[in-house]
Amino acid sequence: MTAAVVFPEPRRIIVMGVSGSGKTTVGAALAEELGAGFVDGDDLHAGAALAKMSAGLPLTDADREPWLRRVGETLRDASTAGSSIVIACSALRRRYRDTIRSTGGEPVYFIHLVADEAVLRDRVTTRADHFMPPALLTSQLATLEPLELDEEGGTYDATASWNRIAEQLGIPSPSGRHTKDSP
Repeated sequence: MTAAVVFPEPRRIIVMGVSGSGKTTVGAALAEELGAGFVDGDDLHAGAALAKMSAGLPLTDADREPWLRRVGETLRDASTAGSSIVIACSALRRRYRDTIRSTGGEPVYFIHLVADEAVLRDRVTTRADHFMPPALLTSQLATLEPLELDEEGGTYDATASWNRIAEQLGIPSPSGRHTKDSP
């Protein structure tokens, strides 16, 4: 179990994980609970990157670099304005997280949502209207590097209810607006 988190102000949080882990659902609920802004990192992708992924082609590091910088800039801009922010972003590799931190500044807390591949595959094959095809889950899992000990963050069960994740984060009494069984 991950210990309760003390987020410095303004809060700068990345909810990370592979496709289907619940980043957007958990990120939006967390932002609402904390009174923070929320950005879905998918909205920061360039059109060409979205088209590539929609066609079932994984992004290269060169494709990801400008996107990761936009994620970091979004963190930095919110912090400069004195606002807390939660961003849903896959942040699959250590170097991607390093780019986000170097562009956005420290501290950044990473919430890594994890689940078994079967659960993730079920989620991505049953969701509607998402640009990321289920076929890319395999490449994302192969790319994923868990948080390292020197990275600020924790790993959380993506199949847990929002209330359970909130409890682990030290949010004592979530509003109850997000009580479904899983993200």
